[in-house]
Amino acid sequence: MAIEFELSKGMQTARDMARMFAETYVRPYALESDQLCGPHPKFIEACKQFRLGTGQLSGVDGVDAPKTPKPGKLRETNRMRLVAAEELAWGDATAALNMPGPGLGGPPVQFTGTPEQRERFMSVFKPDEYKFGAYALTEPDAGSDAKNLKTLCRKEGDVWVLNGSKIYITNGKRAEWTVVFATIDPALGRAGHRTFVVEKGTPGFSCPKVEKKMGLRASETAEQVFEECRVPAENLLGGEAHYEAKSKGGFKTAMKTFDATRPLVAVMAVGIARAAYEIARDWVQEHYALSQHTHRYHRLVDTLCEMEHDIRTARLLSYKAAYLLDRELPNAKESSMSKAYAGSMVQRVTSQAIELLGPEGVREHRLVEKLYRDQKVYDIFEGTGQIQRLVISRRLFANARD
Repeated sequence: MAIEFELSKGMQTARDMARMFAETYVRPYALESDQLCGPHPKFIEACKQFRLGTGQLSGVDGVDAPKTPKPGKLRETNRMRLVAAEELAWGDATAALNMPGPGLGGPPVQFTGTPEQRERFMSVFKPDEYKFGAYALTEPDAGSDAKNLKTLCRKEGDVWVLNGSKIYITNGKRAEWTVVFATIDPALGRAGHRTFVVEKGTPGFSCPKVEKKMGLRASETAEQVFEECRVPAENLLGGEAHYEAKSKGGFKTAMKTFDATRPLVAVMAVGIARAAYEIARDWVQEHYALSQHTHRYHRLVDTLCEMEHDIRTARLLSYKAAYLLDRELPNAKESSMSKAYAGSMVQRVTSQAIELLGPEGVREHRLVEKLYRDQKVYDIFEGTGQIQRLVISRRLFANARD
């Protein structure tokens, strides 16, 4: 397999656009957005001004169906999303989550939805509007262990009836629609899973609570409740044929989504870590004479070197997973590797940044304190680090020569 470390012109353009947006409309308002517990009005204005209502800058939308590249040219859609997502996370980790569009709900609709469903649900998002989609898998007793779903669904005529609850759903209250995973019978395991698009205002669907969080405060995280929620049969994602006996269609939809989005989560962790590293590096340069030959100053330099090494390693792991996805090759192992490494890396790097700044590192007016709070969830959502290592180990032993 050829190795290419240079970004193409298209990827450079995506990176530069996202960097400009992050420097101008994201980073200046990061601390204030954290205090507001919501996106800054200037950020919302900019999204409308630049017609970003389909989330195309965020790298997490899944709006565009894969395009056939020109002969001899490799598709690079997923890598373009990665370079944009890193820049936005460098500005503020909540920026990609507050970018209007279908969010994590986009990939399953594109992967599994019928042509009519893709058109109907994706057309909700207009370039100059601030609307969202959502993705609801996590439950009080199911998240990383997706096969343990308790939200039930049953068919009644031309509707499906849902009962259960979902937690920690990004944009769960303000979403125009949510991709919801349920089961016809928990005893069937993965074979019983079904995937629905539940639209805002559907009878029996409510969002009783928005969470107060340690980090990512400017991003909305909500609880969703389904009480005899009646969903039209045409909202069963992929149609009945997708869920033939023992096909595990609903579970496969969730896992295929994760294979596409885990590298994005990993590269957002890279963006957070890079921001913390740059703050620490500039602080050390300003406050210490690194030319002095003492053990203390050598240790400062060694720590900065370790931080940059970790960041670059995590970035390359995420790029490899996205590269395979662009080539339409299996990437489950590489996707999990990028997510597992980046989740632990960002905790390590942000902690080191605080240590280098000393008492200044934990003050609320310092961005590095916010970065440390924001990073923790990157080892948790989209599958915990422990689950990622389980996925990796299964694939290592299934194909030892890989």
